[in-house]
Amino acid sequence: MRRTVSLCVLLGLVVAVMLMPGCTVYDVAVEERNLGDWTSDKNISYAIERAYLNDELVRYLDFDAFCYEGQVFVVGQYESRDQVKRAVSIAEGTKGVRSVTTYVMPKKTRDDCGTTDNLGIYTQVKQRLVTDTSIWSTNIDIKTMQCHIILLGIVGSATERDAAIAHARSVEGVRGVESFLMVR
Repeated sequence: MRRTVSLCVLLGLVVAVMLMPGCTVYDVAVEERNLGDWTSDKNISYAIERAYLNDELVRYLDFDAFCYEGQVFVVGQYESRDQVKRAVSIAEGTKGVRSVTTYVMPKKTRDDCGTTDNLGIYTQVKQRLVTDTSIWSTNIDIKTMQCHIILLGIVGSATERDAAIAHARSVEGVRGVESFLMVR
């Protein structure tokens, strides 16, 4: 019995790994950027986040870096302004970065919007974007913090951007929506 369960788990992992490259292929196929720009942007984001991971002041879990056509968006929560300055400095110093925009909020020690609330909001927004056939939801990154939604990415039209914002605003419990969606 134990061997069967182990075999099933192993088989499931193999199938999952085999399907992962398909997700990347799908992402690139519906992406508004060409493959070169998409790859460059992913490499920039990873380089910034890797630097955040190795920086004692920034704290990797506090900040995320998103990159679209060389434009970096640093999104996160901070304990000090020095943290923000350092996060921006790291992003600006990364090869290929053309500009850096921040959306940061001070960390709250007492907030009635916790991790569970943020995950619930994220899930509802993602579900609404995925089920709306007029939106390529894979082109939209969603970040939630303190029950605020931040939308990032490149979409094909103003109509698509506006629909994504409307979906985000329609979720109960959302305190605010900030859109950094760029129209191609």
